[in-house]
Amino acid sequence: MKRILLVLVCTCFFHYADAQEKNIGEKLAQEQLDAYNKRDIEGFLKPYADTVAIYNFPDQLIYKGKDAMRKDYAEMFTNLPDLHCTLKNRIVLGNKVIDEESVIFNKNNPPVRAAAIYTISGGKIVAVHFISQ
Repeated sequence: MKRILLVLVCTCFFHYADAQEKNIGEKLAQEQLDAYNKRDIEGFLKPYADTVAIYNFPDQLIYKGKDAMRKDYAEMFTNLPDLHCTLKNRIVLGNKVIDEESVIFNKNNPPVRAAAIYTISGGKIVAVHFISQ
């Protein structure tokens, strides 16, 4: 009987921990998206780990670290007045958040269809893998 009770308690704990990570991941992905569309560089960077790694899918490293990210995105926020990302679909699987997005860089051009795969660890986004057409 004690073993059954222990198994039930452990199962509930792991289910709760998985649900918490899922909620945190979804919250972080939304937080950075909202700040992106407001061109709020500090709000945008807040959900990311200091050592975040940004990739072109599957494994081409673009850069690593918040400082490089700040430089890249601050430049985009300043130089692209039409910049806007619309979330089309979101999937949360464990510590991964997968966003399907439609991104406008210039209103005179069609939007770019893209996907961002966010990896969550320690309550922060630690990696992003981008796929675009």
